Amino acid sequence: MDLKDFLDSKVEKYNQPGFIPLDPISIPHGFTKKQDIEITGFVASILAWGQRKTIINKCVELFAMMDNAPHDFIKNHSENDLKPFLNFKHRTFNDIDTLYFIEFFKWYYSKFESLETAFLQGYEADVNAMGHLLTNFHDFFFQLPDSPKRTRKHIATPRRKAACKRINMFLRWMVRKDSCGVDFGIWETIKPSQLICPCDIHVDRVGRKLGLITRKQTDWQTAVELTERLRLFDPSDPVKYDFALFGLGIEEKF
Repeated sequence: MDLKDFLDSKVEKYNQPGFIPLDPISIPHGFTKKQDIEITGFVASILAWGQRKTIINKCVELFAMMDNAPHDFIKNHSENDLKPFLNFKHRTFNDIDTLYFIEFFKWYYSKFESLETAFLQGYEADVNAMGHLLTNFHDFFFQLPDSPKRTRKHIATPRRKAACKRINMFLRWMVRKDSCGVDFGIWETIKPSQLICPCDIHVDRVGRKLGLITRKQTDWQTAVELTERLRLFDPSDPVKYDFALFGLGIEEKF
């Protein structure tokens, strides 16, 4: 079996509904309204570091404070409704960060229908456009006059040479389209061929063992290198192999 066939078999194994309950993607899967899926997916991906069970529990706690209707809460909350968030914390993500996220979304959804528009600043239909789009998104997200400096570290950008694992994972959830029921595929403009593989510790380790990564460090160029190798296996949907690499790393200890 060659490497493509091996990875294709692992995609088939892990890209199925049984993957959902133990993964942070289970959080947006608890919602049906497009804006709720976007908000909960974005926040769940940004909070996705540490144990998956803890990440899921913290997201459940956070969205319970929004009456499990985040889009409605964000658009219509009063100042008083924000008090419970002063006690929210997940690792280094704290109340200051949480309140800015709510403020940004309140401003944003008063002007735009879908969060995809925030990722389309300077959009080009080019497979190499993602670095440019993520840099622009970072600037767009922190454009409000009182955006806290400390919160910037939670939204990675290629400008800082970050691998941007969490944002790339969120984009996979929103953009990839198939019939397997894991990724949502609710965005239309960004194409699956443009996505960059989320390069977390498990994907990075397996990618190196399989010879898909040669760079010594793990940064934006590493994620691009990995994705370019995966495009050789499927140019239209390279990031489906995230399922294979992640599954091999976390489930099979490959």
